[in-house]
Amino acid sequence: MDQKKPPIDPESGFNSETNTFHSLRPPIHLPPQHLPISASEYAFSLRVNSPWPDSLALINSSTDQRVSYSEFTRKTKTLASYLHSVLGLSKGHTAFVLSQNLVQVPILYFSLLSLGIVVSPANPLSTESEISSLIQLCNPVIAFATSSCAHKLSNISLRFKTIILDSPEFDSMMMTSPVQMIEPVEVSQSDLAAILYSSGTTGRVKGVMLTHRNLIVSVAGPYSNRTERESPAVFLYTMPYFHVFGFFYSFKSVALSEVVVLMERFDLRKMLKAVGEFRVTHVAMAPPVVVAMAKTDVTKGCDLSSLEGVACGTAPIAKDVISNFLAKFPRVVFVQGYGLTETTGSVCRTVGQEETFHWGATGKLSGGFEAKIINPDTGDALPPGKQGELWIRGPSIMKVL
Repeated sequence: MDQKKPPIDPESGFNSETNTFHSLRPPIHLPPQHLPISASEYAFSLRVNSPWPDSLALINSSTDQRVSYSEFTRKTKTLASYLHSVLGLSKGHTAFVLSQNLVQVPILYFSLLSLGIVVSPANPLSTESEISSLIQLCNPVIAFATSSCAHKLSNISLRFKTIILDSPEFDSMMMTSPVQMIEPVEVSQSDLAAILYSSGTTGRVKGVMLTHRNLIVSVAGPYSNRTERESPAVFLYTMPYFHVFGFFYSFKSVALSEVVVLMERFDLRKMLKAVGEFRVTHVAMAPPVVVAMAKTDVTKGCDLSSLEGVACGTAPIAKDVISNFLAKFPRVVFVQGYGLTETTGSVCRTVGQEETFHWGATGKLSGGFEAKIINPDTGDALPPGKQGELWIRGPSIMKVL
């Protein structure tokens, strides 16, 4: 008698009875949902296991400003106390952030989230009209901006004044503890953590609501796939902190004790110089950067010997580009992933050397996720190999009203 065929295909994860693709990855270890813990607290809790108690956390590649992890932790707590005790910010408030990549930004993010304050970052190149629309979406009580773009908020009415991030005043907020340190704020994982903005490809720009649980999931995945190292990975960020890629990476890097090299403004030649100067091991980049590195001689004379891996996302990339890139940099592991602002970053990515050879693929579904391919005309779920609309279900999907 023939045995019944298993419902889930071990190669694709497809269940022919439900027409659903299931993740073939190991389950992600997550804290119980009822446990009150913020995304920042969770990232710090994972760093407790780090073999490098006080390695470097942040380097500004333009100014060489450096922050160690002990400084990062201390400044986060001090700033949180100041924001709550002196300014009067409290759980449930929303803070609008308008800044390029600075070392102050992740410190601000961690401080705000530890208080249960919602973070809403935006592109500092946005026009005043665009910013006004975003302000209406997130309804903040306070704004944090750099001196170069604070004027774009001059006509915005907020309960608290705008704080300038690159100012002596903000430096003092991170360094001078209030007379009385605050009691820890209880933050539920289901609480709103951030409002990020979609590209607006389906219409007007939309605010995407992400919870602390969403961010915790996005950090737990990379942490579960970490590999043992003799020294911390040095990760150069070419993507902005206001984008979901940079936003969730700021928490991932703390959890993994990575040294983060920041670029205030992207410039390919300066990026390549920074790789050699700071002995960068990994770079997160968008496809156009990969194309430039693969097809030009711009890397000539650059010391890229420290580079171990490249993480590429945000848009499709052609197979021939990957082929040319790896022919030029054969020692580099090329990682691809797929995700959305609405999924708190990647929901699938390549893991390990073998998967990276599947050029053009963005990897398998992450642990805990399910997907369907839907015929947009009929609404029917399709089998493997068919094109359609991608539906995803999992623990990092945005909060809905």
